[in-house]
Amino acid sequence: MATNRLMDPIGRLMGLRYKSHPWHGVDIGEKAPELLTCFVEMVPTDTVKYEVDKESGYLIIDRPQKYSNVIPALYGFIPQTYSGNKVAEYCMEKTGREDLRGDGDPIDICILTEKNISHGDILVRAIPIGGFRMLDGNETDDKILAVLSNDAMYSQFNNISELPESVVIRLKHYFLTYKDLPGNPKDVEITDIFSKEEAHEIIRRSMEDYHDKFEKLGSLLSNV
Repeated sequence: MATNRLMDPIGRLMGLRYKSHPWHGVDIGEKAPELLTCFVEMVPTDTVKYEVDKESGYLIIDRPQKYSNVIPALYGFIPQTYSGNKVAEYCMEKTGREDLRGDGDPIDICILTEKNISHGDILVRAIPIGGFRMLDGNETDDKILAVLSNDAMYSQFNNISELPESVVIRLKHYFLTYKDLPGNPKDVEITDIFSKEEAHEIIRRSMEDYHDKFEKLGSLLSNV
């Protein structure tokens, strides 16, 4: 994997004056995929759905939550990842589907912690332990599940299979319903729950997809 050309000395100096873009300007971390730097968009107390505006990098309100279900953990994405061809190929291998494509977004991540974190728009370090293989129509929408690094309670869990069943069921229910809107049914399904090893493979592939998609971005910034 190529080094992070977006975090060169020029980029760091620009960061003193300008906010780094959370998708393109934040380093995923040298120990990825075992330990990740993640950007948190939402926390369990949020009553509206926030997401990062892909152009500006600022949080925007996507929509108010129509129903009472709330995200049961920190929710955001993994910087410098991209759901593209390699991610879709892996999903097709696992599901037997032949018509899938990546959704063109960074990889989503859900982070478990015992702490009450009051707001999003923050960076955290997280350890992937598995995830949900989710399809939205014919697009891959993998949800990586992780624990907050050094969390007093959840850091004891090394794989999704070790979590209490109630935690997994709650997360699964949220992901199957959070896109529901009145009069706008969604073709969303979770085909299976995958292990830490598969989570690592998805992250590795998404890093490669990101490099393929945004290869020219690093060159452009290095010439600023």
